[in-house]
Amino acid sequence: MEPLQNLRKIRLEKLDKIRKLKIDPYPAKSDKKQSIDLCLKSIGKSVQTAGRLIGLRAHGGSTFADLMDESGQIQLFFSKNQLPATRNQLLELLDIGDFVEVTGKVDKTKAGEITIFVEDFKLLTKSIRPLPSTWYGLKDIEERYRKRYLDILLNDDVKKIFGIRSKVIQAHRQFLLERGYIEVETPVLQPLYGGGLARPFKTYHNALGISLYMRISTELYLKRLIVAGFEKVFEFARVFRNEGIDREHNPEFTMLETMAAYADYVDNMQLVEEMTKYVARNVLGKTKVQYRDQAIDFAAPWKKLTIVEAVKKETGVDFGKITKFEEAQKQAKKLGVELKPFEKSVGQALAEVFEQKVEETLIQPTIIYNYPTETSPLAKKSKDPRYVERFEHYVAGMEASNNYSELNDPQDLVLRFADERKKERLGEEEAHQTDRDFIEALEYGMPPTSGIGPSIDRLVMVLTNSQSIKDVILFPTLKPESQKSK
Repeated sequence: MEPLQNLRKIRLEKLDKIRKLKIDPYPAKSDKKQSIDLCLKSIGKSVQTAGRLIGLRAHGGSTFADLMDESGQIQLFFSKNQLPATRNQLLELLDIGDFVEVTGKVDKTKAGEITIFVEDFKLLTKSIRPLPSTWYGLKDIEERYRKRYLDILLNDDVKKIFGIRSKVIQAHRQFLLERGYIEVETPVLQPLYGGGLARPFKTYHNALGISLYMRISTELYLKRLIVAGFEKVFEFARVFRNEGIDREHNPEFTMLETMAAYADYVDNMQLVEEMTKYVARNVLGKTKVQYRDQAIDFAAPWKKLTIVEAVKKETGVDFGKITKFEEAQKQAKKLGVELKPFEKSVGQALAEVFEQKVEETLIQPTIIYNYPTETSPLAKKSKDPRYVERFEHYVAGMEASNNYSELNDPQDLVLRFADERKKERLGEEEAHQTDRDFIEALEYGMPPTSGIGPSIDRLVMVLTNSQSIKDVILFPTLKPESQKSK
């Protein structure tokens, strides 16, 4: 018999004995009155607390144990001479991993350790499986993601990451609420996906008899709310993109998206800078963080370059002076960049070269702006019609947000959607879909508007020095365990 199976069998036998003592091993409620961190500050006082047993040490007529809750851990002391007979019987049936409620006085042992001297206790949950004795190292990484509940339970550093993640979201929320934004909710299931360039997940609604898509963005619905008369809105959105999985990508991830009327992308450059600095200070108490082998500083002002300037600086090629696609293709090839079949313009070549040759070099927070019109169907054109009023910011070689002055000219949008259909016919699987209902909404009139779309996951990666997006998502998408070797 395997060791785990044997240990589980022993625990099941203990569970049966507990029930024979007429003790409920799974009561519905605890009368816990103090957290463990409060108990640690209550020397000389009687307390009643509860948590999980993470250590048990029997010594003749007494037993020492370690009890843990969310706030900390404390030592317990059980003396058989001070407990009723049935409690002594129960004590012998306890295991590491069980949840108990204890009542007693807090004092120090002769060794000086703060301890609850237990006067009575109650079993709250009998655990059937023993906790793993080892849970660290690269060999366990996939298992850690798959059984995140154990990862958090046994690895305090992991728990801290998700505490920071929660604070990051709250800090963003507080920043926006203080500036007059209101929080909204838009559909996750959408009849037509849009607001980004990505492949969606598709599903089917039986009652309505229609296909629906998991949202890839909230953008078009937030813009509808601006048409409706709201002026500043935001949403923390769980979005879904049917794309590859790697260090920076998970099919299900979290974005913050905003829309603000009467603002443009320059206003939002300042907003993103100020908000990111605010979040870092609010959560960590500083703007400088260590990520991998780099010291990164979120303090403004950030470096700002047009995409043309960034490519020229890194490669020496000035795409702003190239007017013919053939020349752009030639220059890209010299740089070792092969264009995709649907990339048939100077702007698309520029964007591809930037993605392959420049992005990974942008370590300190950097704003790249004025992207090619062909790559940005929902952004307003700049004074030079080859480019749009769009910016992205980069940190640690990763794209961290996508933001622009929103296109509010419905006739221009019709032409942009037509261009997307051409790209689709050439094999672009992530072309933007034509949303006629949104075009109709724009025809009623949307004021000048700008929105931002920063990634929550990637910011948390940097703030916690996490090497993979899986490290900052509680339950990342994984191949089923039964298919791991396939």
